[in-house]
Amino acid sequence: MASKLLRAVILGPPGSGKGTVCQRIAQSFGLQHLSSGHFLRENIKANTEVGDMAKQYIEKGLLVPDHVITRVMMSELENRRSQHWLLDGFPRTLVQAEALDKICELDLVITLNIPFETLKDRLRRRWIHPPSGRVYNLDFNPPHVHGIDDVTGEPLVQQEDDKPEAVAARLRQYKDVAKPVIELYKSRGVLHQFSGTETNKIWPYVYTLFSNKITPIQSKEAY
Repeated sequence: MASKLLRAVILGPPGSGKGTVCQRIAQSFGLQHLSSGHFLRENIKANTEVGDMAKQYIEKGLLVPDHVITRVMMSELENRRSQHWLLDGFPRTLVQAEALDKICELDLVITLNIPFETLKDRLRRRWIHPPSGRVYNLDFNPPHVHGIDDVTGEPLVQQEDDKPEAVAARLRQYKDVAKPVIELYKSRGVLHQFSGTETNKIWPYVYTLFSNKITPIQSKEAY
């Protein structure tokens, strides 16, 4: 088993189950789960310069531009040079992928291919606790009390862009931006695609892939 540090990325459209798969990989293999959304929220909360920049875009409903998100992620990765990690939500674009190339070489890139109808249904049933980014799904991960966050007791919201009329546009946008990133990693031979409608059925294959690269600390049956 290689002793070098493992560098992995997970790609997938909104509602693909990325967050769930990331948590399982992190717990099973001891990888740091590095979420771009989490780091953005932390920077916004701390009123950092880059957080204030990101906030201006988010408040207008715009995507955070490459140079802002890249700056956030590069500083986080600098602090984790000695850790195994899994990136979630970055790189989303070719510009971001090229920035990542400058500091490391990726070992594994996973992309989740989930049918459009499944994504639409999942997003329609998705509620979020905005301050923490915790996500609930009414079908397979409901809150203990309907409409209320399990940890804080604060109300959950359905994001505007999770509503059915916005979902199709979001998924189209994701596909357009992600395609060149996926092609790049495919050409390097590090891309692994997993398709299906249920995270639990995809998970054993993901687990096996990672087991070939790094020793598990928890068995896949732990879920």
